[in-house]
Amino acid sequence: MNVNSFKTYSATPSDIQRDWLLVDAEHQTVGRLASNVAALLRGKHKPGFTPHMDTGDFVVIINADKVRFSGNKETEKEYFRHTGYPGGVKLRTPQEVRQKKPTFILKNAVKGMLPKGPLGRQMIKKLKVYAGNEHPHEAQNPEKIEI
Repeated sequence: MNVNSFKTYSATPSDIQRDWLLVDAEHQTVGRLASNVAALLRGKHKPGFTPHMDTGDFVVIINADKVRFSGNKETEKEYFRHTGYPGGVKLRTPQEVRQKKPTFILKNAVKGMLPKGPLGRQMIKKLKVYAGNEHPHEAQNPEKIEI
């Protein structure tokens, strides 16, 4: 057996096959759900995973408004935003954010777990988050998975 006959597999754009996955976020913990979804978006669940390529699937998350936090994070965690003006710091708790934009909590958590730069921006585009039970991606026949 020749040692040089073993080659490391590296996916090419023609090798990538994307599936559509459906995740129900009801009663799920934000961080645990986000880390699993980030792995699906990266493609780490596939045998042909290549770190520098976007080999992941499309992920549709429904019931994003019903996710929960562990501990006291629902009232004590703060989302930071700055307007760009002096004294323009805006701090919001998850309760306040959930009322205005319920999909932000999950999208923000998943985005923080993806690679930074052009590759991460390409991956986050494959994430579709919806507050209710309805989504417009029935034509893609997303496969429902349990996380």
